[in-house]
Amino acid sequence: MNILEILAVIMAGLATILATSMVVAFANRFMSRKVSEVKLIQKIKEEKKPMSKEAREGVTFNDIFMFMIAVPLVLLWVGFAGFVIHTGLNNSAVLENIEAYTTLIAILGGPALLIIKDALDVWKQEQAEKTAFYQVKAQAVIDYNDTVLKQAQEIETKAQEQEHKMENKK
Repeated sequence: MNILEILAVIMAGLATILATSMVVAFANRFMSRKVSEVKLIQKIKEEKKPMSKEAREGVTFNDIFMFMIAVPLVLLWVGFAGFVIHTGLNNSAVLENIEAYTTLIAILGGPALLIIKDALDVWKQEQAEKTAFYQVKAQAVIDYNDTVLKQAQEIETKAQEQEHKMENKK
């Protein structure tokens, strides 16, 4: 067995472990969702004071999932694909077994691509929220400037009317 075959076996094992841990994590999350919702409702009812910023922004399941499973999986997929390409260019034996390597890359790539797509969707959503915020902010500035301009015009109009009244009384 050469190093590429050993690496392929290790990658397949890690992919199996990652897939199993994802299934277990989602099952646990699904099963505990109702219990946590009831506990959260009870906790909110018991505590009348608002939560601090630190309490609201704690580490979530998604944070743990991203850093423990998603990030290593994507890095593993990209690294293995790069290693296969590099080794394939330098070693003709790799090209003879390329189907096995591409199958492993595809197995790792399925979940990795879904993770990347979800990350890009989150990024797009954040960008859309920023754009909407800046549109609202820009409209508020425009409205403010219009109001200030109208107010200045009204003040000038009132001042001119007052001057005309004073001239007419003389």
